[in-house]
Amino acid sequence: MQIESPELNLLPGRRFQNFIIPTISPEEKINLKLNVFPGKADISSKAVKVFQAPFIEETGGVRINRSPEFWSVWRDGEELFIKVSFNENAEHKNAILKFSLDSNEWDLWIEGSGKSADPLEYPLDGLILYYLTVLNGDILIHASGINNGGKGYIFSGVSGKGKTTLAKLWDKAGAKVIHDDRLIIKADGDNYNMHNTPVYDDDEPRVSTLNSLYIIEHGTGNRSLRVHGARAVSLVMANCIQHNWNSSTIAGLLRSVSAMCSTMPVFKLEFIPDKSVIDHLLTNEKSSSQP
Repeated sequence: MQIESPELNLLPGRRFQNFIIPTISPEEKINLKLNVFPGKADISSKAVKVFQAPFIEETGGVRINRSPEFWSVWRDGEELFIKVSFNENAEHKNAILKFSLDSNEWDLWIEGSGKSADPLEYPLDGLILYYLTVLNGDILIHASGINNGGKGYIFSGVSGKGKTTLAKLWDKAGAKVIHDDRLIIKADGDNYNMHNTPVYDDDEPRVSTLNSLYIIEHGTGNRSLRVHGARAVSLVMANCIQHNWNSSTIAGLLRSVSAMCSTMPVFKLEFIPDKSVIDHLLTNEKSSSQP
């Protein structure tokens, strides 16, 4: 993605610093150009609100609704708008993203930006990233991912299921952690790679081949069961990041996940949070590879 502004000094947050390439060589393909402007923009009067997300904070496992409207998606034919009302602690007040999934050039207006702005201020970062994956047919998933000895594994589940716990266990075992929260899965010919996304201040680009995917649950022991077909697809889909207002977008994600699950081993994993799960997974991998 290339981000430009004719009027603003663009200052992405610290977590993006290691992902910034100052210049792009002529042979590199730009999959999205984002033009950023200061000031207020108007949503088309014909646009209809199709999705609304409240501002929710989670403290000690308790979800608190701070505001009924945090960001919303509007649609006028093939033209889409995302309206963001930043929380009271944010530097800016409001933003409007105007885009189309048929175009790789999008426009962003940031109100109250002065002479500088962060074009990827939360929640713009996740929203732009999500629709960029839609544009490219990629899969954005809540998951941790590791590479151990050249083989990549994804552990996917909702908050509290053990993604970070497994990442820490693999890290102690000497594996390379790709990320512990949010990954992008991209097809590479007949294979798949996983990429990390900027979430933490010290994040840097990481990529790994993907060899198997686990849907995780805490359990009383370590047990893994391979799942196939529609069952595998539904389990993976349940953990993908998706906005369910657009049937064609969901159909596209379903095609991408179905294609991946037709070749990628998918397992349900119940585990106890200690080193024994690592031994179990390595044993499981050996037995799964037996003819």
